[in-house]
Amino acid sequence: MTIDDIHEQILKKQSFLSVGLDVDLNKIPPHLLQTEDPIFEFCKAIIDATHDLAVAYKPNTAFFEAYGLKGWHALEKTIAYLNEKHPEVFTIADAKRGDIGNTSAMYAKAFLEDMNFDSITVAPYMGKDSVEPFLAVHDKFTILLALTSNEGAFDFQTKKTGDAELYKTVLETSKTWKNSQNLMYVVGATKAEYFKEIRKIIPHNFILVPGVGAQGGSLEEVCKYGINNKVGLLVNSSRAIIYASTGEDFAEKAREEAIKVQQQMADLLLDSQISRIVI
Repeated sequence: MTIDDIHEQILKKQSFLSVGLDVDLNKIPPHLLQTEDPIFEFCKAIIDATHDLAVAYKPNTAFFEAYGLKGWHALEKTIAYLNEKHPEVFTIADAKRGDIGNTSAMYAKAFLEDMNFDSITVAPYMGKDSVEPFLAVHDKFTILLALTSNEGAFDFQTKKTGDAELYKTVLETSKTWKNSQNLMYVVGATKAEYFKEIRKIIPHNFILVPGVGAQGGSLEEVCKYGINNKVGLLVNSSRAIIYASTGEDFAEKAREEAIKVQQQMADLLLDSQISRIVI
């Protein structure tokens, strides 16, 4: 998948919604617990209900790994289902990996090659040789944590190193790495006021934006400062959509919430005068 492919899907669906699959067995509808694979059945139902509204899906791997082999098998089934049934959507392994080179190469193999995700989230703290093994995988994207939506982001990310905040140093330095054209970045919606400065450094890259919905980030503010000529945003919503109901109507209610976000995005795309394509 290329940037142009993602852009085409955004314009076709009038949406830049990413649906986060954070599957907690304590929160999913109880009737699913009677099935052979409740995690996969939940994910499948959410995907079936929202795939025409979302341009990306972001399984948070911790919510699968927590359940051991069954959880990992469910993750494999989920990405296989997406790749087979909805190959037009962009898939994100929200794994937040990052380690020395040979270890990162194995992480890249597991997620980008073996399971065939389109992208993976990566922590930049260990520097170039911990990220470049991901960037080396052909036609895949590495989504670098830049300025996250959590409260603790201010512990390090906004501290100055010399004349610039650390997150700006991460952005600038990452542009010098091999295959940096395959970089995307995570910037939290709760940090919307920073987008203007961020776009000065990375005007063309896509930004994955968590924190809209349950975390209180403003979609309007994100778009005001973050949108570019290819839209350049994948705005993620997890809990507000997937846990809209815990009843047997959970997929229907998830769709209703996704429609609300998609319609808001369509209005914002129109306001930003991003050109449409004829389908």
